[in-house]
Amino acid sequence: MKAVVWSKNQCPFCDQAKSLLKMKEIEFEERNVSKDWTKEQLLEAVPTARTIPQIFINDQYIGGYDKLVEWIDNNQI
Repeated sequence: MKAVVWSKNQCPFCDQAKSLLKMKEIEFEERNVSKDWTKEQLLEAVPTARTIPQIFINDQYIGGYDKLVEWIDNNQI
């Protein structure tokens, strides 16, 4: 299982999402729009993004942190 987390610096929900993925042993790539990625690249991936984090798992769009928690609960991971 592989996740992509679009994040930015000093984002508590981004940190929570990354911690949750680590706890569940889900490997992830962080795409930080404060560093190596741009907001334009984020909007190419998720045109409707208005918040961060934006999370994908196995190329499936999940959403933000709350949706990640819901996805993990629904998939009993």
